[in-house]
Amino acid sequence: MGTPVPVFDPRAVIDGTPPGRPRVGVIIGIALAALCVIIVFGIELAESVASGHSTTPFFIALPLALAPVPLLVAAVLFIDRLEPEPRINLAFAFLWGAGIAALFAALINTAGLEYITQPALGASAGQYISATAGAPVVEETLKGLFLVWLIRWRRQELDGPTDGIVYAAMVGLGFAMTENIGYYINALVSPVHGGVQLLGYTFVLRGVLSPFLHPIFTSMTGIGAAYAASHRHAGWALPLGWATAVGLHAMWNGLSIFGLAGTVVAYVILLCLLGILYAVIRADRRRIVAQIEHYLPSYEPTGLVTPYDITMLSSLRERRLARNWARATGGLPAASAMGDYQLAATELALLHQKAQRGVLSHAEVAERQQGLLGLMQVARAAFLRRRPAPPPTPWTGSGASGFTQPMSYRAPMPRPFRPHSHER
Repeated sequence: MGTPVPVFDPRAVIDGTPPGRPRVGVIIGIALAALCVIIVFGIELAESVASGHSTTPFFIALPLALAPVPLLVAAVLFIDRLEPEPRINLAFAFLWGAGIAALFAALINTAGLEYITQPALGASAGQYISATAGAPVVEETLKGLFLVWLIRWRRQELDGPTDGIVYAAMVGLGFAMTENIGYYINALVSPVHGGVQLLGYTFVLRGVLSPFLHPIFTSMTGIGAAYAASHRHAGWALPLGWATAVGLHAMWNGLSIFGLAGTVVAYVILLCLLGILYAVIRADRRRIVAQIEHYLPSYEPTGLVTPYDITMLSSLRERRLARNWARATGGLPAASAMGDYQLAATELALLHQKAQRGVLSHAEVAERQQGLLGLMQVARAAFLRRRPAPPPTPWTGSGASGFTQPMSYRAPMPRPFRPHSHER
């Protein structure tokens, strides 16, 4: 009989948490956020009934608000392919925006409008000041608190600006979905010009032309959070990102007073910003690939990677081919093992940059390095146990890969590296 394989928790290695420990905090957070979503839906339903139109406006608004969500979430996951974030964290981010942020924003904004701005400035001026000065601060603060949570409890997940953008976009999509329900209900029940025509106009404006607005605003906070998490002495980056998010949000709301011309100007500015975010994501992807190509060759003596494997890890297309090959060769468990291997190898390369920037101690770096190498070894072993003599890999042809070498091969692990204290 062979030696029993010890229980190994791949997700714990990636997350840098003790193996086997359930994510109680995240699960509780998801449950509370989901409860807040239900409460918000209940409030919207009650307002629909109070308008004298029964529940019909709510059940018309709900599917309209949900309609663009799958496509937008798919777009976020598409840009998150090279170093994918834990799906449970992304679900928490979406529910945070849709529930916690949306509920408390509605309560605070309504209280500020009714008890501060309108009594002091009048109905029209008070509403405008609330929209341009109050709502952006309240909403971007509540959405940004999720990024604060990440820095405090999941700092290792924020490796670069793409991670910050991905999490912020999920928060923003959840918030926009819930907020749009209220807008669509108001469009249907508005006593002045309300009805199907106004609903159609509102849906085109908010659901078709501008569903990315909240993700863009909050992405500024996300970028600041990612910079603060991946650099020493960079706490200033988070409030700077938040201030930028508030400014953009205030600009969008403020330009609405100028009608169609103001809206067009705001759209042009935000479309330019969307292009800048795309450029940031592309540059960050090149950075990660450069880290893989620079640092992983030093691990070739372990037998876990070969030059061909490093080439595969540096290409999204080759990574997908590798997972497809693993699935065809050993089924879904083999494909999962290949995914664990790819993610661990990517995290291992990024670990070097964290060490250079001094954001982790020498002991933390060494422990995480060995954990990631161990995960790569376990993933490789799990695959080879199913196919001791797998067919040639599509990314190597007749060349050598860590997934086609005998399991008995062992080599000394690289010596742990020390963070460079002079780099930030």
